Amino acid sequence: MKFSTPGPWLSDDGPDTDVVMSCRIRLARNIAGFPFVGRANDAQRREILKVAQQVVLATPLAEGMFWVDLGQSSTRDRQLLMERHLISRHLAEADFPRAVAVSGDETLSIMVNEEDHLRLQVLGPGLGLDGLMEQINRVDDAIESKLDFAFSRRWGYLTACPTNVGAGIRLSVMMHLPGLKLTGEIDRVRRAAKDLHLAVRGYYGEGSESAGDFYQVSNQITLGCSEQDLLAEFRDRILPEIIKYEQHARQMLVERNPTLLDDRIQRAVGTLRSARLLGAEEAMKLLSRVRLGVRLRRLPGIELSTINHLLLQIQTAHLQKAVGASLNPDQRREARAKMMREALA
Repeated sequence: MKFSTPGPWLSDDGPDTDVVMSCRIRLARNIAGFPFVGRANDAQRREILKVAQQVVLATPLAEGMFWVDLGQSSTRDRQLLMERHLISRHLAEADFPRAVAVSGDETLSIMVNEEDHLRLQVLGPGLGLDGLMEQINRVDDAIESKLDFAFSRRWGYLTACPTNVGAGIRLSVMMHLPGLKLTGEIDRVRRAAKDLHLAVRGYYGEGSESAGDFYQVSNQITLGCSEQDLLAEFRDRILPEIIKYEQHARQMLVERNPTLLDDRIQRAVGTLRSARLLGAEEAMKLLSRVRLGVRLRRLPGIELSTINHLLLQIQTAHLQKAVGASLNPDQRREARAKMMREALA
């Protein structure tokens, strides 16, 4: 399985990439006439796969797309897809018929037999939600012209999870919030997000923990709201406040105790340049500090693209792919440290 390195969603080309690393829009859709995935048997799930593959690969959007039968894929390939945020952890670890279609540029993936029959997803760098909305609508229209989706005039799109009923849309961003973490304000953001009906999750979304001060922030409610209203609220009201809050926290760190800030950043760089053993969680935390230093222009000579690349390459499946061998936990820690030393030498 070949991928571009790093994923396009890790580039530094989008707006507000100092705080918002990437953005994603996901639509939940189900095919009329079939039970939800959780209620279906394997024969019905295989039929859903067959129908989805025929439709997805026959639409104009299929140029350059490749189809991955996850039931026939290796554990490492499934983990690679998850680490690149092209499939969910749930889809990677399930044991029933399922698949994903991925565009050649990795901006689009269509998961089949996740919690819903179809999960349409587009990814992009920074806070580029407007472009993603146009893209996902084209994909949705192309597929819906060939399939009859489960839809209620009263409730909207019918989904396995009640929180997705209605527009069936999830808007989310991957945010880098080291300033709020270092100033102790991150819990306040979590409480405010709950009041605003937002979900704040870890690096790999639902069920994962925060790693390296990276958080996924997404809407939780779609019922009774149009896609455009949800987008406007998320993009124009909610995210600018979090971005401003993080930028203010970073400025406080610079003004109140620049020596302590520089010490944290330089210790992180020093450890990454000299360590012989590194776990993934520790490496993510240290890279977060280095990324903060680069963004605050306190680390000349290190490119942001190098840090973004490493954030992906140190993940378990990518690390083993780079080495070309399966590694036990101790070997992974050694290989990860070596990769860091070579990249930041």
